[in-house]
Amino acid sequence: MIDITDVTFSYRPGARVLEGFSLSLEGGGVYGLLGRNGTGKSTLLYLMMGLLRPQRGEVRYEGALTWERRPEVLKDFFLVPEEYGLPDIGLRSYARSLKAFYPRFSEETLSRCLADFGLSVDLHMGSLSMGQKKKVLISLALAANTRVLLLDEPTNGLDILAKSQLREAVKACLEPGRTVIVSTHQVHDVAPLLSHVVIIDRNAVLLDEAYDDESRPQDLERLFIDTLTSHHIR
Repeated sequence: MIDITDVTFSYRPGARVLEGFSLSLEGGGVYGLLGRNGTGKSTLLYLMMGLLRPQRGEVRYEGALTWERRPEVLKDFFLVPEEYGLPDIGLRSYARSLKAFYPRFSEETLSRCLADFGLSVDLHMGSLSMGQKKKVLISLALAANTRVLLLDEPTNGLDILAKSQLREAVKACLEPGRTVIVSTHQVHDVAPLLSHVVIIDRNAVLLDEAYDDESRPQDLERLFIDTLTSHHIR
């Protein structure tokens, strides 16, 4: 479904984030994208969205180059970035504007997710705290019902209860064929959601395997550390 092939990307000359990096994601389920700081996890999400264009190599979604930003591709993606902003308008009005871009947008799902977070669709986004804004953005992302949902550090800024509510909201929206890719350092927050784990470091995929009830280790953090250690990375 998503194919990243021999990608090189840098934000400025001489400071490459990725070089000759390749990864294929078949789709369906929840992928945990794990790696140390600076390994390019967030950059990969932006490349998948087509918000960045590689200097070399290509990123394709079902055969289409993502950087071309075709409408038929964009409607299948929603990104919740680590750093974000929301317009100073009413949420109901903002949701109406999103429906023009996401044909499967569900007001019912939006209302349910907001209610799970203790919020209402009638609120004004300009008056929200950062934690409330994160809950609203995640609710909008789930309501968009895209085939691919990209979450960059989704639990940052959320309290313990909200993290639990996030996990339950994602589980409720997981339908066959939908893919969620979670880039995070907070592995304990997302471990119960994952069906697949990808660990990257130094332009290499160190681990790419299923993470189901039979193969699931007790401690995802330990799996991450052991994987790096086994590849002599410190």
